[in-house]
Amino acid sequence: MPLHKGPEKHDERPMSVNPFYGEANPLGDMIEAPPKHRLPDNPLPPTTAYQVVHDELMLDGNSRLNLATFVTTWMEPQAGVLMSECRDKNMIDKDEYPRTAELERRCVAMLADLWNAPDPSSAVGCSTTGSSEACMLSGMALKRRWMQRNADRYPSSGVRPNLVMGVNVQVCWDKFCNFWEVEARQVPMEGDRFHIDPQAAAELCDENTIGVVGILGSTFDGSYEPIAELCAALDALQERTGLDIPVHVDGASGGMIAPFLDEDLVWDFRLPRVASINTSGHKYGLVYPGVGWAVWRDKEALPEELVFRVNYLGGDMPTFALNFSRPGAQVVAQYYSFLRLGREGYRAVQQTTRDVATQLARRIEALGDFRLLTRGDQLPVFAFTTVPGVTSYDVFDLSRRLREEGWLVPAYTFPPKREDLSVLRVVCRNGFSVDLAELFLEDVTRLLPELHRQPHPWTQDKQAATGFHH
Repeated sequence: MPLHKGPEKHDERPMSVNPFYGEANPLGDMIEAPPKHRLPDNPLPPTTAYQVVHDELMLDGNSRLNLATFVTTWMEPQAGVLMSECRDKNMIDKDEYPRTAELERRCVAMLADLWNAPDPSSAVGCSTTGSSEACMLSGMALKRRWMQRNADRYPSSGVRPNLVMGVNVQVCWDKFCNFWEVEARQVPMEGDRFHIDPQAAAELCDENTIGVVGILGSTFDGSYEPIAELCAALDALQERTGLDIPVHVDGASGGMIAPFLDEDLVWDFRLPRVASINTSGHKYGLVYPGVGWAVWRDKEALPEELVFRVNYLGGDMPTFALNFSRPGAQVVAQYYSFLRLGREGYRAVQQTTRDVATQLARRIEALGDFRLLTRGDQLPVFAFTTVPGVTSYDVFDLSRRLREEGWLVPAYTFPPKREDLSVLRVVCRNGFSVDLAELFLEDVTRLLPELHRQPHPWTQDKQAATGFHH
C-alpha cells in the first residue's frame, strides 16, 4: 500500500460543508465543519458525514473508464447484495463461519481442477487479498523447499538463494526478493522480445535457485510467456546438471483467461515442473477487489512448517497467509461468479472481452499514427506506440489528453535495455463494451489533429509522466 505523511504545512482549515447538509444541535446552532487533518472534537450526524465524504469522492476518476486497471469494475447487483451480507464475517474465523470456509475450499478445488492438477483432491490452496499476497506465499514455499534441500549449507555458509524471472514481472516479485532476502536474477528484454527467454532463464539458474517465475500475461503488453518452453529448458538443464528447479506460474490475469479461450495451450499443472499457480480473483476472475488465489499441485509443494494452526477463535484452524483478518465477502463473490457462470459463461464473457480488445487494436492501428506491440489476442490487453513519422506528440501527450476526456490510459517506458520504448496500454475488461470502445476510438480520432498541430511533444520528464498500473 502507498505510504502517506501529513501535510507539509499545519493546516487547520476545516472542510467546507454546504449549509443544507448541516443539522441543528440541541442549542439550535448548525453543525460546524470538521477539520481535515485531525479528529473532530464531536461526532457528526450520519447524513452529514456521508454527504461530506460522498462529495469529495466525486473527484475520483470513473472506474469504468479506467483502461489502466486490470481489476473488476462491474458485477451484477446480486453479487453486491451477497458481499454486503458477508462484509462483517472475518474470513479467518472458520469455526464461527464454517459455510464461508466451505465456499473457499470449493473455490480452491475448482481452480485445481481448472488448472489440471494431477489429483485435484490432493492439491492445496488458499484465498488471499490479491495476487501480490499469493505471489509472496508461493515464493515463500519455493524458498522453504530450497532451504530444506540445502539444510546442510544454509544459512551457515552465507549462501544467498536466488529467484529467476523476466524483467517484466509485476513489482510484487521485486518486493518478495527484497523482503525475504532473495537475489532477483532477471532476464532482460531484448529487441522485440518483451518477456522471458527460456534458455536465458535456464542459464541464470544454479544450485542456489529456489525457482523460476513464468508470467501468464505480462502487465507490460498483455503477452503470455512461453511456460511450456521454459519448463522444457529447465528439463534440459536437469539432464545436464542434475538441478531440479521448480516453476511458479504467475497467472494473475491469464490464469482466468487461458483455461477458457486457449484450452490447447499447455501452461498449468499438466507440466510436472509447475509447482504452484496464482491468480487474481479480482481481475479476470470477475470479482470486485480484493481477492487472489494460490494453489499448489500437491501437499509436498507446500511445506507443512509454513502452515500455522491456532485455536483461540475456536476449533483447529490451519492458516497460511500474510494477512490474518479480512472479510469473507470477496470469497463469497468468487464462489457466486463460479456458480453463476460456469465454464461456458466464463468462456463467453472472456471471449467477448478479447473480441473487443482485438477489434479496437486493429482500428487503433488503422489510424496510421500507431504501431501495435500486441493485439489483444492473448490477454484482452494491447500496447501500442507512435510510428517513427509522428514527431509532434508522443504517447505521454496522448495519455494526458485522453485523461481530460475522462479516459485513464497509462503511458510508460519499458524496463532496462528497452527504455527507449514508450507505449500506451489498453486493458479491456468485462463491462468495457463495444459501444464504450467506439466512444474511446472517437475521442482518440478527434484528438489526433490537435496533437499534430503541436510543435513538439510537451512531456519533458518521461519518468514523472509514467502512469503504469498492474
